Amino acid sequence: MNNNPWLREFIEQTDFIFIGLCATCSAISVYSIYSIYKTMNAVSDVKVVIVQLVASLMGVTAAILLSIIDYKELCEWHKVHMALCIGLMVLTAIIGFAPPGTTNKAWIALPGGMSLQPSELLKISMIITLAHYIERYKDNINEVNTLVKLAVVALIPFAFVAYQRDGGTMLVYAFIIASMFFAAGISWKLIGIAAGAAVVGLPVLWFKIMEPYQQNRILALFDSDNPEYASILLQQNAGKISIGSGQLFGKGFMVDTHNNVPLPQNDFMFSFIAESVGFIGILIVITVILTMCFRILVIANRSADVQGALICVGVFAMIVFQSIINIGMNLSVLPVIGITLPLFSAGGTSVLATYCAMGMVLSVARHNKKKLF
Repeated sequence: MNNNPWLREFIEQTDFIFIGLCATCSAISVYSIYSIYKTMNAVSDVKVVIVQLVASLMGVTAAILLSIIDYKELCEWHKVHMALCIGLMVLTAIIGFAPPGTTNKAWIALPGGMSLQPSELLKISMIITLAHYIERYKDNINEVNTLVKLAVVALIPFAFVAYQRDGGTMLVYAFIIASMFFAAGISWKLIGIAAGAAVVGLPVLWFKIMEPYQQNRILALFDSDNPEYASILLQQNAGKISIGSGQLFGKGFMVDTHNNVPLPQNDFMFSFIAESVGFIGILIVITVILTMCFRILVIANRSADVQGALICVGVFAMIVFQSIINIGMNLSVLPVIGITLPLFSAGGTSVLATYCAMGMVLSVARHNKKKLF
């Protein structure tokens, strides 16, 4: 028996099942990318596999370390990490680049051929910061002055993502913000007004903001037989064929009979995994994701303060929204908007940021539970 009280307390208070679920997703991801590298031409450099593996290992470590730190301290330091993240976002306007397969200069090149996507880090900072301010103004949450203050807090990071014109990331941010406001107790009257404003603003979004290629991605889903949209639907059609060819039990990973899907290691990782493990296997993968999300909500419900609960809600919204949109893209029921499948799709920054978010959830679980007395 271990006599170290700190270590014993750490083991007792750490949700290793939750960490295990996250690690399972990463293990499937790394092995899938390695399989793509060995059997397909989509990944020609083993560096992609190494980056995913290192990011996953660093992510698990970061999640455990963040779980030890009281999340309230990170909330108090919100101005520091928010300023650092915004500074990195500003750098993308100066030295940013767009990797192959993307059009947004949202990445910063690092030594050794590595890269950093600051918007992923800003996402975590935004969740922490917004939770901090909602906690501060929770008693007056439905007053106009309070809502204006909170809207400014939410829109500052959103504005930097909007400047990059990264539509997928903007949608993720918007869903996180909306979910946190909803969980904070915004009145149904205000929710109805916001929904009405969103509906009225749709024509402006369509005609004034969206680029023609973004409009075509949506139109193509309703007119898939139109030859004009053949190139737009190429990746999605290939993804559907890949999913269907997996049948019930899949083809396996290390085989050379996989269908050719452009960039399967990124947004279409779901289709590659589905072809590898089949319908039964992909149901298990989805169950792992759902179980992970359910545990986040359980931790949110057990939180003794609004701040901790809202951090969990923000992380839950991020994982759920990205998963739904990504899987919808792969099934051709939603347009391709460049949203990754959390912990599965290739991307070191995305993986590391997701694990940092999970670490915040673990911190809430460790440092803030409702007491019986």
